[in-house]
Amino acid sequence: MQLIHLIIVPPRLLASIVHSNVWIQPRIFVNTGAHTQSEIATFAAGCFWGVEHIFLKEYPPSQNKGILKTSVGYTGGLEKAQNPTYREVCTGTTNHAEALRIEFDPSTIQYEELVEFFYRTHDPTALNRQGGDVGTQYRSAIFTHSPEQSKIAKGVTRKVHEEHFKGQTIVTEIEEAGQWYDAEEYHQLYLFKEPNGYQCPTHKKHW
Repeated sequence: MQLIHLIIVPPRLLASIVHSNVWIQPRIFVNTGAHTQSEIATFAAGCFWGVEHIFLKEYPPSQNKGILKTSVGYTGGLEKAQNPTYREVCTGTTNHAEALRIEFDPSTIQYEELVEFFYRTHDPTALNRQGGDVGTQYRSAIFTHSPEQSKIAKGVTRKVHEEHFKGQTIVTEIEEAGQWYDAEEYHQLYLFKEPNGYQCPTHKKHW
């Protein structure tokens, strides 16, 4: 006879676990007896406050839609520019992008869907800017974590270009993910803590 052990986690503790910006890999999740390893997706699409906000509004971790947790931070920068601060990134001298790192359950949501939602919710034809936010830190980019993710990202890009941006140039960079740095704590879940805070006008569903 198989014994099943249940662990009851208080809602407040569960929320802190879900929204923690501490990344532990590999991470195993148990679902109906099968082991599923979580995966990481990393996107840059302008000010990371709005990018995180729109993804979590669409895929709230509490509703088991596939996103397990998120963190905003900096990636894609110069190798010598380690542990950058927000002020340093804003100067453009570190070459980091403001980005969103998503831990997701691939048995619930496919990477392809996340990539398409990324394209739906910003302007991928704007070079180094989104709305009034200008600079390389606001560039459109997909940072891939495997050859398979790179293949999927390029395929979705071609599909989205044909269906929604024909005659325009998608400037989104697709590159291998490098060093990641979590942003300062006050940036995490910013628009959930400050509902009236700044949100880039391009961060909405465009189709």
